[in-house]
Order: sequence, then structure tokens, then C-alpha cells
Amino acid sequence: MSGGTSLDNANPQIFERSSARLLVASEEDEDVHDPIDDREIFDLIKSINDPEHPLSLEELNVVEQVRVKVNDAESTVNIEFTPTIPHCSMATLIGLSIKVKLLRSLPDRFKIDVHITPGSHASEDAVNKQLADKERVAAALENSQLLEVVNQCLTVRSI
Repeated sequence: MSGGTSLDNANPQIFERSSARLLVASEEDEDVHDPIDDREIFDLIKSINDPEHPLSLEELNVVEQVRVKVNDAESTVNIEFTPTIPHCSMATLIGLSIKVKLLRSLPDRFKIDVHITPGSHASEDAVNKQLADKERVAAALENSQLLEVVNQCLTVRSI
């Protein structure tokens, strides 16, 4: 929120949630190698709460499965997210929340790249630079107030 009282985007467009993923038998068998795929990563991040609205990032179309790219063999995850408006002051916080969710959920072998969809934000380069800098991300997570806000974004809301 800007200034604590007004919303950057007071009337966001709301999108439909995706259906639940059907599990196949091999995903429950611990002895079978089950590569991590785009949908699995999308399922991890789609329910992250928007910092301004009581809606998920999926419902606001900030994250979409088509903007999630995973290469399990190379241990890379690439996420593009699209803020709801070009001057969204929450873009860095949203990106940080996505990154933290994946850092907490994925094996350490994965390199996680979270960035703004090209052309969708006025400060795209600055936000992407912050999210790509490991030291800046680590420093942000040492800030207890910021970490509390990130944790609120990651808290599962009852539907």
C-alpha cells in the first residue's frame, strides 16, 4: 500500500482459479524419479496472497502457468510475474514472496530466477536487479518487519 491508506490498484480485475492438479500413481511412489515441472511450481506460487488485496496472485493474474519455466535436469526455475498496474509499489514484495516460497519449497540444487514480465512495470529493471541479487534478498529477509509481511503473503487463507 502507498502511504498505508490508499491502494495502488483499488479495483483489480479478478481471474478464475485453475483446477486442482490430478496426481498420478508415480507421484506418490518415493522410488520413482518424479521431475519437477512447470505445473508443480505454479501450484506452489498460485495461492500466494497479494499484499494489498484479499486475493491470490493467480486470481489477480500476477502469476500464470505459461510464465513458469522449469528445467529439472539443469535445476533451474524461471518465473515471470505481472504486476496489476505499471506503477505497482508492491512489485518487489510480490517477487520476494514468490522467491521465498520457492526457496522454502524446492531442493537447494535449484537456481531460482524471479523477474517481472518484460514491459509490464515502470521500474522493471530496478526490481529485477533487486530480486536477482542474493545479498539484497538475504538482507531483506533479515529485516523482521519485511519478513513478517512476506510470511503473511505466504500464509494459506481459508477459502
